[in-house]
Amino acid sequence: MAAMSCENCSFQYYSQLNQPLEASCMLLLIMLGKVSLNLFMLGVRRRDVKQSFMGYFCISLALLDFTLLVNIAFISYFEDFALWGMRFTKYHICLFTQIISFAYGVLHYPVCLVSVLDYYMTIAQTPKPASIGQRLFYILAVVFIWISVLFYILKVPAVSAELEIQNNFFTCPFYISVQSYWLSLAIVFVICVAFVICWSEVITMVRSVRIISFTSETVLIFSYASDCNCTVCKKQLLTRLLICFLGTWAPFVFLQMIILLLGAQIPAYMEMNVPWLYFINSFLIATAFWFRCHDIRLTEGTWSADPFVSWKFCFIPFNNQNTEQAEKSGTVIIC
Repeated sequence: MAAMSCENCSFQYYSQLNQPLEASCMLLLIMLGKVSLNLFMLGVRRRDVKQSFMGYFCISLALLDFTLLVNIAFISYFEDFALWGMRFTKYHICLFTQIISFAYGVLHYPVCLVSVLDYYMTIAQTPKPASIGQRLFYILAVVFIWISVLFYILKVPAVSAELEIQNNFFTCPFYISVQSYWLSLAIVFVICVAFVICWSEVITMVRSVRIISFTSETVLIFSYASDCNCTVCKKQLLTRLLICFLGTWAPFVFLQMIILLLGAQIPAYMEMNVPWLYFINSFLIATAFWFRCHDIRLTEGTWSADPFVSWKFCFIPFNNQNTEQAEKSGTVIIC
């Protein structure tokens, strides 16, 4: 960082000193909105969802956001106090948020990698309630990732030096994640490529879609079906996965496109949130279904993998005549 001129030093000190103080109220409102959105998404998801690593990580993220909100509110209210021999001021609001931003910014790749491996290995298994050992494994994996990331943030010389410099000069910029940008770009690119490959199938299938009530839920019936050799089956499956995914997450996909086109820079502590993780979760589940479709033996428990998207009717070969038979069938084998 370039040396600061001594001219007007008192004014520079005063303005920079008050910057985090003025921003604390705005930060408190932002975190309050984020925590409310996290709780809303956790509340509206399906209750019978199959337990997974991503589900546990979303809960841990919501808890950490809530903890940060409580800390910001507590420090903002008391402004300057001592606790356990440590003095806390409003500058710690900036420091804590910076640490969280750095941590969130480097979590996208590890979380997606562990989650896609989890689905790839378990999506083809016979659905059954998660055992105590499996739940314990997910909890330990989440704890290990958080500890590893925090250790990386606090111990890496470049990051710790950046935090120290910003704290000394009373500035409070927040980290912008490069991982989230490339991940969002990759997801949008894959969706666009899939749509280009299947555009004729998508148009034909959308025209044939009927909305009915089936087993006490509203579902889409894809009455269009073509000859099912291996290549055509996989193309139809890709088309149905694309339609089901966009049927739930189309607004989020358009939002990602707008952000990418505008080049908007969103702080990492805002960008990593529960809706974003569930959006990625649905994309990873669809990817696992696509690659493991020949190995999947579908039963009712398989459809609880996703808290928001029902993939059930991507696989059952519905037409106008066999709706009743499909409802009675207990198991379906793909291709």
